[in-house]
Amino acid sequence: MLATENFSVNCFGSGRYWKAYEGKLPNASTTIVAKRWDSKSDDQFGTELDILFKRKHKNIIRLVGYCSERNENIIVYEHMSKGSLDKYLKDSKLKWMKRLQICIDVASALDFLHGENVTLKKVVHRNIKSHSILLNDDWDAKISNFELSSLDSSHQNIKYINKDAYLDPQYNQGSLTEKSDIYSFGVILFEILCGRLTWEEGHEAGPLAKHYYEQAKLDEMVFADIKEQIVPQSLTTFVDIAYECLHEDADKRPKAGDVVIQLKKALEIQVSFHICPNVGFLLLL
Repeated sequence: MLATENFSVNCFGSGRYWKAYEGKLPNASTTIVAKRWDSKSDDQFGTELDILFKRKHKNIIRLVGYCSERNENIIVYEHMSKGSLDKYLKDSKLKWMKRLQICIDVASALDFLHGENVTLKKVVHRNIKSHSILLNDDWDAKISNFELSSLDSSHQNIKYINKDAYLDPQYNQGSLTEKSDIYSFGVILFEILCGRLTWEEGHEAGPLAKHYYEQAKLDEMVFADIKEQIVPQSLTTFVDIAYECLHEDADKRPKAGDVVIQLKKALEIQVSFHICPNVGFLLLL
């Protein structure tokens, strides 16, 4: 509690079950983030702690420590200095290549979470959105906010799931699967491409992007500040896989690993591109 001055200052965010505080560890210069959970969130606290304690991945927020005693539930995390992705969608300094790498980071984390082996159960995040993706000084992306996640797709309580524009349209069938995370990620892919949050301008980005894609007019939605940076083949590869993520039939959505492959392909095309007088594009690193 010394790091956060007994939770009296530096509260910078909150969720349904917690408030987040920034602080520094005693006798150190290391900045940390501590989530203080409310008294009625034992299940959510336990879910997030269990997932972060057992699962380590470079694109999942790192657990630093925790406390569960004297009616206090606290989880301490690494500090992600740039905050959440949603703040940078309209930032012209966030170039296309960096946007692609952020997408690859998130898809890689989902591929890891959706995997299953003899020691770890598959994790369905169930709350993937740009606000849950955190960025560090190097623009590395990490998934956070696991309190609504599920480790058992056959027995789910969707009572507390936010019914927003990121939510799989098939949620009303009573459960959310890893393909639901893929749908949510598809919405984020179009947010990153279009430079706006899904609910801005009176239209949800997912359905609107699908409409423009099917009309072969998706270039009209691309964020103006990055449009001239994008190699056409890179754009095509990106929007094709993003569109597949939003398929109405969950079984026809790609797996996270397949999304990683296509996003890396889009990045490779962009990286290998050089000045081409016949096309007039210039790669901006």
